[in-house]
Amino acid sequence: MPEGLTHARTTNEFDATTVPAGLLRAHTVAANVWGRVQVRAGSLRFVWEGGQDEGSAVDMAAGDSLVIPPLTHHRVEPGEDARFVVEFYR
Repeated sequence: MPEGLTHARTTNEFDATTVPAGLLRAHTVAANVWGRVQVRAGSLRFVWEGGQDEGSAVDMAAGDSLVIPPLTHHRVEPGEDARFVVEFYR
């Protein structure tokens, strides 16, 4: 993440049953906003959508985090045991 960003907010903790439908299909983080998904428990597959990384996936486990650049299409596939949050920075 670029230096100088400040934490704007953190989502509630999601699991396989509470994850919003919008996160399960391709979406982006807003312009000038960076995201970071943090897996607290279980497993989560993060899938890049569009661009040169189309379809590439990152399998994540408890303790893993991944930075999401602005305006980059992606989606998540939580495992049955997943618990995760998304932090936003401006």
